[in-house]
Amino acid sequence: MTTDVAARKVIARLGAALGADLSVRLWTGEVVPLTPDARDDLRIVVAGPDVLKRFLLRPGAETAFRLIAEGRLAVEGGSPLDALDRIDHGRLVHVRKALDLTALAREAWPLLFTASSPADSAPSADPEAGRGRDRAGRADADFIRFHYDVGNDFYALFLDPLHVYSSAAFAPGSQENGADDLDAAQIRKLDRICRKLDLKPGDRLLDVGCGWGALAIHAATHFGATVHGVTLSPAQLQFAQARVDALGLTDRITLELKDYRDLTGAFDAVSQIEMFEHLGFRNHDLHFQTVHRLLKPGGLYLHQASIRRGGVRPGPPGRPARAITRFIFPGGELDTLAMTIDGLARWRFEVLDVETLRPSFERTLREWSSRLYARREEAERLIGPARTQLWLAYFALFARGFERGVVSVHQTLARRHRPGRHGPIFR
Repeated sequence: MTTDVAARKVIARLGAALGADLSVRLWTGEVVPLTPDARDDLRIVVAGPDVLKRFLLRPGAETAFRLIAEGRLAVEGGSPLDALDRIDHGRLVHVRKALDLTALAREAWPLLFTASSPADSAPSADPEAGRGRDRAGRADADFIRFHYDVGNDFYALFLDPLHVYSSAAFAPGSQENGADDLDAAQIRKLDRICRKLDLKPGDRLLDVGCGWGALAIHAATHFGATVHGVTLSPAQLQFAQARVDALGLTDRITLELKDYRDLTGAFDAVSQIEMFEHLGFRNHDLHFQTVHRLLKPGGLYLHQASIRRGGVRPGPPGRPARAITRFIFPGGELDTLAMTIDGLARWRFEVLDVETLRPSFERTLREWSSRLYARREEAERLIGPARTQLWLAYFALFARGFERGVVSVHQTLARRHRPGRHGPIFR
């Protein structure tokens, strides 16, 4: 039995278990539907028999991401999110239980003896790098640059004009009726953060992980705040500083390439918008301790972070998380809402409000995916075809994760404790 015949048999078994409305284009050019009625407009491209071999020996997200990084696996006719939307998640998760593994092995044996021939690879990192280590044992600046210094021109392909790289806040009900757009939803999110922090003219705001400067500029322009922003990404700093200079805001906004844990001073408010995911569990206490130290008594802290399900002591990360940390977010670890609240409470913060943005982040990721896919040729010229597919796969994995509630995102508002009345929560 030849490898292409074996491939057709394996695909038929996988297709019956998945029930996916997709086709597969083999290395021979032949297009094989996953099910008899599957459309062929959206295809998974398999570059060689070794791709199926590696999936059979080690199924899972990490293998898929590595094959994508090597240019051996791709999606054509649509984005990876389009493809994932045609697969029932319940059947995908339990696909091994639905397969006759003995019969599958008998039919797949010609594939198991093929040699691997990797193509061009994309940058990757050790998924265990930094895990379980405190600040001294982590190369945080390198981790940040791996992700963010891929290039400002690349991020401009899918972000809004303000370059906000975090969950937007879509208007209630807009998911169902299609109203609202990403650009407006990001401005709404920035405005909501500033109102939750009760910013007033002259207030000093510290923006930890300031990114491309959108929140700093919004707070200074619309609320009269004086803002100090810090980042570990030279590419982000260069972009943000140019925007601040062009807007004539240098008297109200100071930006710095510096670790926030090395800062001194006292601020009326602190914001952290989806930087926390980069820190690692062992550094959470130091984070809350640092924010407490930098806040004036009674000062407000806005903590926006993606989380996973679980309690104060969640289990180890699964294979999808390992794939993301290897190819997209080295050093990253998602905590849980219980861990966040526990950390704030132990470091003498009073939690005032918790708001979920889970539906908004799913929609944000879908919009990023759609925008990047529409400009994929430009992305491929900037970072290469394989890495472009990796980013599209990353958006797909997380969009479905937020849809299912495996991951979520919350804005948590807290106050550095002081005796007496705390006043309004936010206006």
